[in-house]
Amino acid sequence: MAQFDNYRPPEEPRRPRGERKPGERKQRRGEEMMVPRAEFEQYDSYYGRPIVKFPPWEWPIAGYLFLGGVAGGSALLGVGAGATGNRELQRNARITAAGASALGSLFLVADLGRPERLLNMFRVFKLSSPMSVGSWILGPFSTAAAVAAAAEVDELSGEILPLPDFARSFLHAAATPAGVFSGLLGAPLAVYTAVLLGDTSVPLWQHARKDLPALFVSSAASAASGAALVTTSTEHNGPARALAAIGAASDIAATKVLEKNLEAPLEETMHDGKAGTLLKTAEVLVAAGGIGAALGGRNRVVAALSGAALMAGSCLTRFGIMAAGKRSTEDPKYVVEPQRARLAKRREQGNVADSITTAG
Repeated sequence: MAQFDNYRPPEEPRRPRGERKPGERKQRRGEEMMVPRAEFEQYDSYYGRPIVKFPPWEWPIAGYLFLGGVAGGSALLGVGAGATGNRELQRNARITAAGASALGSLFLVADLGRPERLLNMFRVFKLSSPMSVGSWILGPFSTAAAVAAAAEVDELSGEILPLPDFARSFLHAAATPAGVFSGLLGAPLAVYTAVLLGDTSVPLWQHARKDLPALFVSSAASAASGAALVTTSTEHNGPARALAAIGAASDIAATKVLEKNLEAPLEETMHDGKAGTLLKTAEVLVAAGGIGAALGGRNRVVAALSGAALMAGSCLTRFGIMAAGKRSTEDPKYVVEPQRARLAKRREQGNVADSITTAG
């Protein structure tokens, strides 16, 4: 007997050899579980702190995610409108793309705290960092979209901008190449934020990393088409109506696929609390906007209301995904239970060499 043996908790009576409780793993001879299996439903945190720390992001980041989708989708829509000779839609899409990217940049600066921090993001280009790649997408996109939009505003205002003749000629000559270039960067701008979220350790985002890009792209299409329906006459909003119907259907389908592919109990974060309310409202608005655009988009009032609903639904989707991600870091069960499920799956496959926390 060692001097501390009398402090050991009483042991259960030995069971016959080979007999185990259901779900109990086999123990080696002399092995004893010194720490009881934790039941995470009983705790709100781990030693008073979450197991996974949520990034220090507030509402401006959710707004930036939404505006990036609007800007990227509008730039692509503008390229398509230009290719088909739809000048009104092209003009409105270009101005929307530039305005959304400028406002999104302000939201990003508001979250960073100081403007120079945004400039510091351009000091290096790191292909393995979604944030670095996204910064280098946002910078050229915003510049090109601003050039194309400036030419449209100058033409729309009757060349009221105080520009020398050579500068005005250069601006209008550069509008088409700049618009096409911003359109090429539109899809990467809309999707890189989904890759950025999936690259974090937030349980929901990390588990949904394969499905988030499809959701963000379809949501961006809904938002961009919604902006076009609000700003464009019914005579020229045909492409926006078609994109609205496709984008709304894809948005809802992508959300359902994302929820289906989540490991239990992570789907709870998208159904309960603030996130559940936001995402349910977003689904209703996107569905209503898509149906309204498809069936009543030739009516100016219906088109404008449908477009506003699509934009609001896309915005709430981003805020809902942010809220659900934060919720998944607040309860330890959303971190530990999926890990246990992955470990059980690996054991069934005979692969037990890696850590319990190995990602799926």
